[in-house]
Amino acid sequence: MYYSRVTNGQVQVVAYAEGDVTGDGVIDQVYLTGIQTPDSPFIQDITLVVQDGSTGYMSSVALSDNTGYEPTLFLGDFTGNGVDDIFISINTGGSGAIMYHFIYSYLDNMAQLLFDFNVYNEQYKYEVTYQDYYKVEVISLINNTKYIIDISTRDSDYLNEIYDENGLLLSPISGFVNPLSGLYPIDFNSDGVYELLAYQKIAGRYNADSLGYVLNTLGWNGHNFGLQNQNVAIWGTEND
Repeated sequence: MYYSRVTNGQVQVVAYAEGDVTGDGVIDQVYLTGIQTPDSPFIQDITLVVQDGSTGYMSSVALSDNTGYEPTLFLGDFTGNGVDDIFISINTGGSGAIMYHFIYSYLDNMAQLLFDFNVYNEQYKYEVTYQDYYKVEVISLINNTKYIIDISTRDSDYLNEIYDENGLLLSPISGFVNPLSGLYPIDFNSDGVYELLAYQKIAGRYNADSLGYVLNTLGWNGHNFGLQNQNVAIWGTEND
């Protein structure tokens, strides 16, 4: 169950979900509240509020990054303890499609931050380097893994700006990988416990020069969300 309702200049509920997040077997009410900027969909002071279904007790958590667009809630078990956790997503509205994501445990009415997008972005770093002969090397530093993207099928105007007639680089070029732009709860094992699928865009000379995505699958290991699998997804071209 979910709804969104915002009134200009006043604190309102902007997202709602219900489930047992306190672990007592009784359904609790979970809200995100916020203040909409007049004449704009931009929302400020986004706050997590939980109402205990047994006692009616309400408590709140101030988010470290609490402004953006279209905040959403998802409740699901991410740790395997049989109790719903609280997954929060906020769209920043920027050109890089950057998202804010948090996961909280609210067991026994005690808020515990399980996932913070800021921590993820600090941990998952990459090096993107153009190579001779129409290749781009992507190195994931957290697991020391290398990927090679073949860009030889890009249009000739693009390639001629980067390579000479022999396929050699005209000058060194480095790309980059964006911060977290999408985080999706998926129960890969169909065991009732959700993993996380994280998307980060690989960019070339500028942000719109998209080369693909790094896809990281994360799972709770008892202490944090550890890396389980990593793939690089690339764009296809029409088969002539």
